[in-house]
Amino acid sequence: MRTRSAAGAATAAAVALLTAATATAAAAPAAPRSAAPGFLTADDLPPHATSPWYEGAVAKGLPDPEPFCVDGAVPGTSGTYHRLFGTDYDTHASQVATTAASVKAADKLASELADRAAGCAADWLRDHPGSTASWDDYGTVEAGDSAHLYGVHTAPPESEHGVNLFAVIRKGTKVTVVRWAEMGTLQDAPVAAFRTTATKAAARL
Repeated sequence: MRTRSAAGAATAAAVALLTAATATAAAAPAAPRSAAPGFLTADDLPPHATSPWYEGAVAKGLPDPEPFCVDGAVPGTSGTYHRLFGTDYDTHASQVATTAASVKAADKLASELADRAAGCAADWLRDHPGSTASWDDYGTVEAGDSAHLYGVHTAPPESEHGVNLFAVIRKGTKVTVVRWAEMGTLQDAPVAAFRTTATKAAARL
C-alpha cells in the first residue's frame, strides 16, 4: 500500500504547500541549463483567472515534498531536476524531469508514473477511510515519444475538494511529470489548456 498525501484538498494545505514550494524554489541553486532537461515556464501553464503564475528556478534533485500521487517514483539521481510554480491563490504546479540511463529505462519509468497517476485515487482512499476520490484518464497527447494525461480528485470528510492534473511524458531517455493542482473537482480542471501544457513540456525536454 502506498502512502498518499492529501495536498491540495484543503485551503490550509494548499496555502502551506504553495508557501513551501516558493521557499524551496528560491533557496535551491539554479541548475545549469546545459545539464538539465528543458522545463516549462510560467507562461506555459493553464491561465489562472485572477492571478499570474510565478516560477521558481530549475533546481537539482526532487522537490520537498515530492508531487502528490507520484512521490517516490522518480529517482533522486544527478540527472533529476525540478521546477515549482505558484499563483496568488491556492493553484500551484510542479514539474520533475530526469534523464534515464537508456530508452528502455525511461519507458519503464514513464509506465510507473502513469500507473501511479491512474491508481492514485484508489490508493488514497485506502489510506483515508471515509473520504471520497475519483479519477479520469484523459488519454494520450501527440507529443514526444509518449504523453498521457490523468486527473485525480480527492475530498477528505468535511473538508475542501482538491483536483490534480498529471502529464507523464517521455522523449528519448528523458521523462517528465507535470502536476497542476487547486481546490475543486474534475469538472473544474482546465483539461484542454493542460493538454497544450503537455505538448509544450514535450517540446522543451
